[in-house]
Amino acid sequence: MPVENPVGLESPLILDTLTTPALPSADCPRRARTQLDLLLLAIEALDLGGSEAMLAVARELALDSLVKGRVNLWLLRSTNPMRRYSQRRPMALDEAKALVAIVGNLARRLTVLLRQLLTGYQQLQDKQLSLDHHLRLADYLTRFRTHFRARMNPRRAGVIAYSTDEKLDELAIQLLEQLLLCSGVLGTQRLWSSLFDGEVA
Repeated sequence: MPVENPVGLESPLILDTLTTPALPSADCPRRARTQLDLLLLAIEALDLGGSEAMLAVARELALDSLVKGRVNLWLLRSTNPMRRYSQRRPMALDEAKALVAIVGNLARRLTVLLRQLLTGYQQLQDKQLSLDHHLRLADYLTRFRTHFRARMNPRRAGVIAYSTDEKLDELAIQLLEQLLLCSGVLGTQRLWSSLFDGEVA
């Protein structure tokens, strides 16, 4: 039985490719909201125009009924409970699908860069060199750490776990790997399914 659209709008066709999971609630779970915001944070660290690109993709994919502009995008991302100014409002599943579609689309556009950074990271690991030996990777990691610390609440347990540069760098690399995985064929569907591991009743 399909879940009734909580935002009361006809879903854009692209969202039909993402199946609605059998969840206890019609709202997007906490872990999924957090993961989506972190992936978007990584995209912002990769692309200086990332925020504008998100809104442009929303328009291109006819998702602007769900992602209605800069303020609405910020409100959706602020449902991440790790945020400094976390919003208590729920995120509807169609809104989460829209963010997944945006992430997948931008990841595809960044595929070459994602591969370059992850290849560079592996080479540095193999040679036991510090990450600052790869300028583009070091730039991404610096921006990611800056964004994370500026936007996340340092008193939240989930944020405290990333209190060092090393832990944040590990998270930033993991997010690059996830973005690369969702850049391929059916990558958006794989990302969508992964958000609900352990959540489906």
